[in-house]
Amino acid sequence: MNDIDGGYRIKDLEESQRPRERLEKHGAGVLTNAELLGILLRVGMKGLNAVQIGQRLLYLYRGLDGLQRATFVELCQVEGVGRAKAAQIKAAIELGRRLSALKPDDRVLVNSPQDVADQVQYQMASLEQEELWVLLLDSRNQLLYTKHLYRGSLNSSTVRAAEIFRNGIRENAAALIVVHNHPSGDPSPSPEDIHLTKMLIEAGQLLELPILDHIVVGARGVASIKSLHPELW
Repeated sequence: MNDIDGGYRIKDLEESQRPRERLEKHGAGVLTNAELLGILLRVGMKGLNAVQIGQRLLYLYRGLDGLQRATFVELCQVEGVGRAKAAQIKAAIELGRRLSALKPDDRVLVNSPQDVADQVQYQMASLEQEELWVLLLDSRNQLLYTKHLYRGSLNSSTVRAAEIFRNGIRENAAALIVVHNHPSGDPSPSPEDIHLTKMLIEAGQLLELPILDHIVVGARGVASIKSLHPELW
C-alpha cells in the first residue's frame, strides 16, 4: 500500500521520543530496531506510525534475520510498506551486509598525516566555517569511521572532551585523530589549537584512548600538530 493522506508520521510523536531526533542527539546505537526501521520508512499509514510498522515487520519476519531473507516482493505486500519503502529497507540491509563483509585489509590504513589528509582534505579545505572531525582507529590504525562533531568557532571552552571521546569508547576504538579546518586557508596551528590539543591528549591518557595527532587542514595544505609540537606527547 502506498503512503496515504493523513498517515501517522514520526513527527506526531513527542519530540523526545522521535527516533530521528534521538539519533541526532544520542547516536544510532541507542535506537531500537523498530525505530531504525521507522527512520527508513519515514511515514506510516492510517492507524500506525512508521515505528509501529517497523515493529510489525520485525514481528512478521521474526527479527532482522528474517527481514534480511524476505524478498522485495514479499516486503511490498506488507500493508503500509509498498515499493519505495521496500527498496529502502533492502538497500539499507545490503549496505550493512557489505560493511560486515569488509575484510580488515579493505579498511583505510592511517599511519601518517598525509594518510589523514587523503581522507579529509578535499572536503574540509573548502568549508566556510570551522569544523572538527574525529577519526576513529582500530588497534591496527585502520579507519573505523569519521565522526563530524563541531561546527563554528572552535576552542577549548566550546569543545567538550566528553564529546570527543564518547564515540571512540562506544565503538571500542583503539585511538583517535582529531582534525579541524581553517577557513582562512592557512593550516598553521594557532595557540588555541595547541591548548585544545594539550587538553585532549591529557584526557585521552586518563581514558586510555590516546590522541595520535591533531591535524589542521587549510586550502594551502595541512599541518600536523604532533610533528610541529612533539613535546605535547
